[in-house]
Formats: sequence, C-alpha cells, structure tokens
Amino acid sequence: MAGLVISLPAQAEDACLEDSLLIRGDFGQARFSVDVADTETERAQGLMNRSHMPSSAGMLFVYETTRSASFWMRNTLIPLDMLFADEHGVVQHIHSNAIPLDETPIFGGDEVRYVLEINGGLAAAMGISVGSEMRHKNFLQEIANWRC
Repeated sequence: MAGLVISLPAQAEDACLEDSLLIRGDFGQARFSVDVADTETERAQGLMNRSHMPSSAGMLFVYETTRSASFWMRNTLIPLDMLFADEHGVVQHIHSNAIPLDETPIFGGDEVRYVLEINGGLAAAMGISVGSEMRHKNFLQEIANWRC
C-alpha cells in the first residue's frame, strides 16, 4: 500500500487529467487511475461485474448538482471503500469494505457531489480519512479546495 503514497514533482502535480485523481491528507498524497462515471447510465453501471481492480485504480462518480447520495453493491463482485465528497472535493464520509452483492443502501450524506470507489480496506490502510481533499479535472475548479 505504501507504493500508492507518492511525492509528486511540482510540474506533475499541476497536471489534472481525466483518468487521474489525486488525494491528499495527513497521510501524504496519492494518485489513483480512475474511470469517470458522469452520466446516469455510467453511474448506474458503476463497478458492476468486475472481478478485480488494481490497487491504484478506482471509479469517480461525478454529479451535476450536490445531492443526497446512496449506493448499493448490486452485481458488484469486489469489496469497496466509498469516499463521499462535497462540492469542494473534501471527503465528508467513508464507507469501508462494502460487501459484494449486498443490496442494502449505503448512505453517503446529503451534500455529496463526488464519490470515489477504491478497493475495500484501502482507505484505512493508507490513512485516508474524513477531511482528506481530492483533486480532479471534473471538479468545480472555482470552489474546489484543491484546484487544478
């Protein structure tokens, strides 16, 4: 897991890419390769039917408006951590180790704009916590805590 926490040169840190999300906090900083789900169809599909996901990968859900958000694990085969962030890209809630195939709703909060799904247990192993800040090209840059 330590391989995911990286120190980036200033030039690389300035680049915001569609397939890359940065997260920082007391643990340091990490980069995830992400698939972006920013349409209703993509969000409904999510990570369903995937049997494996690299430890440095994830899926970023982007909503058009800040909203109440609930997820479930229907047809999702791998345990996931769900990081629910507000419109500023700040993690407000973490649901750890969501159970594969479980259809119980997982409530993420009332002020959710972005959700990052990563492999189950990874957030705790890395030290990612509530208050960590995420950075991505699709975030509202004018109000993001960590701008591109």
